Amino acid sequence: VQLQASGGGLVQPGGSLRLSCAASGSFAGINDMGWYRQGPGKQRELVAVITSTGSTNYADSVKGRFTILRDNAKNTVYLQMNSLKPEDTAVYYCYMTGRDMVSRFFTAWGQGTLVTVSS
Repeated sequence: VQLQASGGGLVQPGGSLRLSCAASGSFAGINDMGWYRQGPGKQRELVAVITSTGSTNYADSVKGRFTILRDNAKNTVYLQMNSLKPEDTAVYYCYMTGRDMVSRFFTAWGQGTLVTVSS
């Protein structure tokens, strides 16, 4: 399973960005989809996750500003980021968990996409 993330870039404070992450390869199903981030000099933190049933969970720091969505038909997860702040600057990594074609669990990671919030 391979994940391809896109959508990062430079944005001014208060602006918006939408990250995407698409899965490819052979797998039986995907369970959780989510995003982590790692800012300069910081530990990696969970930003948002969405389960196969559509339940979501967010880091307190992004609640009310970020929205995680999934398109199961496209095996894609999105992170809509609004009201961006300089402290949101980080490399964002998508991940997915699921089962492969022989029912083994897997966790796949995207390559990371840089989000820079600066004026």
